Amino acid sequence: MNTGFLGVGASPEEVHALLPGDRLVPAADVVMDRGFDLPAPPGAVWPWFVQLGKGRSGWYLPRWAEALLPAGRRALRNIDPALQGLRAGDVIPDWGGPGATFETVAVDPPAALVYRSQRGALALSWAIVLRPTPGTEPGTRVHLRLRIAGVKHRRLVEAGGGLFDLLTIAGLAAGLRERLGPAPR
Repeated sequence: MNTGFLGVGASPEEVHALLPGDRLVPAADVVMDRGFDLPAPPGAVWPWFVQLGKGRSGWYLPRWAEALLPAGRRALRNIDPALQGLRAGDVIPDWGGPGATFETVAVDPPAALVYRSQRGALALSWAIVLRPTPGTEPGTRVHLRLRIAGVKHRRLVEAGGGLFDLLTIAGLAAGLRERLGPAPR
């Protein structure tokens, strides 16, 4: 599949698909879709997304990028059973500024996680959808969608926020591929 710039492009079918959580922010001013493939089946990928986040397992970046961060800011490189109990209604911190959080709305293993957040006038939803990839090798197609309403400067959010989203999701994809791939020798 063509994964676009930095390997995290959503296909036209993904961009037009209805995802869980779309109705949480029905009149979105900005919608960002990203997609990437991982070399493991959804059941093996799911635990990584369940524990994702600030104050949890972190944001998975590749080893070279994490080497630039203080040790306390690096993401886990393993599954932590203590972080696997995510349920609808749980609130997790986010990097979007002081007091920024996401509320877990839906947990549908191993297919979908949906979050929402209200930040002043901004309403956000974030869906993470996992699908098995076709073929002989077990793999997962990850589709992420961020929907934002209440945006005052749509073009600024699309450009600046879009670039930030692209780079962070590209880092996430690379970090997860590293964690799910063969162990280093």
